[in-house]
Amino acid sequence: MSGLSVHALIRRVDLLTLRLFLAAIEERQLGRAAQLENIAPSAATKRIQDLEDIAGVRLLERNPKGVAPSKAGLVLARRLQVIFANLEDLRRELAEFTEGVRGHVRVAATGAIIVQHLAREIGDFTRNFPFIEVEIQEEDNPAVLRALKAGEVDVALYVHAEGLDYEALATTPYRSDRLVVVFPKGHRFAEMGAVTLADILDETFIAIRPGTTLMTQIRAAARAMGRELRPRFNVNGINAARSLVQEGLGVTVQPECMLSIEDFERVSVTRIAEPWAVRRMHVATQRGVPVSPAARLLIEQLTAQPAGEEAP
Repeated sequence: MSGLSVHALIRRVDLLTLRLFLAAIEERQLGRAAQLENIAPSAATKRIQDLEDIAGVRLLERNPKGVAPSKAGLVLARRLQVIFANLEDLRRELAEFTEGVRGHVRVAATGAIIVQHLAREIGDFTRNFPFIEVEIQEEDNPAVLRALKAGEVDVALYVHAEGLDYEALATTPYRSDRLVVVFPKGHRFAEMGAVTLADILDETFIAIRPGTTLMTQIRAAARAMGRELRPRFNVNGINAARSLVQEGLGVTVQPECMLSIEDFERVSVTRIAEPWAVRRMHVATQRGVPVSPAARLLIEQLTAQPAGEEAP
C-alpha cells in the first residue's frame, strides 16, 4: 500500500464510505453494515478496500466471525465519530434557517414569576417558535435551583434571596418587582404615599405559606429590626389573603404586579419604602453546561427587556 495522502483522503473518500466503515466496526460484519447503508455487499467490500488503499494502511482485520478494527482503524473511527457529531450539529444549526428551530426546553420557576411574567412570555415565544416545546414546572425558590443543579430542567427563574446557594450557576438579571402593603378601603394608612414594615407589624397581618420566598423576606426584615412577625391568619396564596383584606380582616404584603385593575378598586395599596421590598428575579443555567439552541433563544427573549426599577 502507498503512504498516507491527506489530499487523496479528502478528495476521494465520500461520506457514505466513511459511514460504512463505522457501521462495519459497530456491527462487526461488513455484510450487515452494507445492509444498513442500503448497498450491495460486493460494493461495500470494494469501498472499504479503496479506503484502505487511499489511507495507506489496513483498517479492518478479517476473521472467521467478521471484521474488527486494526489499531489504525480505531484511530480513524474515533476521528470519524467527532466529524459526524460536528456534521449533525451543523445540520441542526442550518435547520434553524430552513425549517424553523426545533427542540424541547424544560423550565422551572416560582408561581409568582409564572403569573407575573413567564406565562405571557412563553405564549409569545411559542408563537414565534412553534417547533420548540416548552415544559414548565412550578416550584418554590429553593426547589427551582435544586431542579436546575440536578439537571432536571434547562432554565430556572428565581427570586434572589439570602441563604440560597448560587454556586455553579450562570445567572442573568430578568425582572424586578416591588412589594406593597394591601389595606382595606378606608384604613388609616391607606392614603399614605409609603409605609415601612415597622408601621404594619402591629396590624392584624394575613400571611401566606411560611416557606415561600415572600414570607421568608418579610420575616427576615422584621428580625433585622428586632421584631417578630405574628400573623393572625395563614392562608395558602395571595388571592386568599387579598380576599380577607377586602373584608376588612387585616393587611397583607404581596408583589405589586399581582394586583389587577379590579383589585385597586376593592382595596388600598401602599408601597413599602425599604430596599428589601424590591425583589430581583434572575434567569439561570448550569455554569459550564452547554445551552441548547432552543434554550438559548428562550433566554434571549426573556432577558431582552430591562430588568426593572432600582431600589429606593
